[in-house]
Amino acid sequence: MLDRRGFLCAAAAAPLLAASRARAADWPTRPVRLIIPFTPAGATDVIGRLLANRLSEVWGQQVIVENKPGAGANIGSEAAARAEPDGYTLVIMSVPLAVNRFLYASLSYDPVKDFAPVSLLVLQPNIMAASNVLPVKSVAEFIAYCKANEGKVSYASSGNGTSLHLCGELFKRMSGVQMTHIPYRGAAPAMNDVIPGRVDIIFDNVSSILPHVRSGSVRGLAATTARRIRAAPELPTIAEAGVPGFDVSSWFALYAPARTPPDILARVNRDTVAALQHAAVKPRLEDLGAEIVGSTPEALAAHLQAEMDKWGPVIRDARIRIDN
Repeated sequence: MLDRRGFLCAAAAAPLLAASRARAADWPTRPVRLIIPFTPAGATDVIGRLLANRLSEVWGQQVIVENKPGAGANIGSEAAARAEPDGYTLVIMSVPLAVNRFLYASLSYDPVKDFAPVSLLVLQPNIMAASNVLPVKSVAEFIAYCKANEGKVSYASSGNGTSLHLCGELFKRMSGVQMTHIPYRGAAPAMNDVIPGRVDIIFDNVSSILPHVRSGSVRGLAATTARRIRAAPELPTIAEAGVPGFDVSSWFALYAPARTPPDILARVNRDTVAALQHAAVKPRLEDLGAEIVGSTPEALAAHLQAEMDKWGPVIRDARIRIDN
């Protein structure tokens, strides 16, 4: 039974609750902005545009993709964190959301408090590939080669602090080998030096590297995920090939600014999960080597925390820092 104070509080809250439900029922009444903190044509951009096209059809309002690259995804992330939490701004996040707090001395946003999780969209494995010049055909042979040639083996990445860099650092940590990191401005120039053997090895995203493996321009050694991947089932996993417990995926997730109305978040989650299974979306994502997830907000929150727990120690131990 409500006392007078409880009754007054409930009475005051009722109009706000009713307004929230009415807003969610009517939403969206105008275009929705989808921020992508990366350049066009990359994996995040392709996934975001596939989702945006389908959600535009479902909602009857245009979902407008806005690329805001730069500063390791911090520019786009800050823009999303500072946006009005009214349901008309969404953002596709990836690994930088979990690792930038460890890479940068300071951030202008909080990766947990400033965002409302919507759904983990897809996972995308990496492939460990070696130059054909390197005399190894398996992970075990590569580990033995590293130990016999200490200080002489190198690996390429798309830049300091990127998921490709961190994948290599985790491999070093778990396999006990030494490799010199060679950062590039993107995965494509990195691959251009792996192919002729100027750099020995790379851990690259499946959608980028698989054509090179298929053509024979590099030698695929293993997948970085715990299970073999659909796109290349002939490749063993690094875990089964000699480094137990190794499991790395790139991931892509949908977020909204914190304090976005819960009813709107629930609608976005429901429609997003359905969109990932749509005939115009699912095959395209699978062609990219993606594993479709479509999670609950709670599962995405747990995933982000697990990624922070995984990469924080790796970054600290390797002393990886990026200047703001």
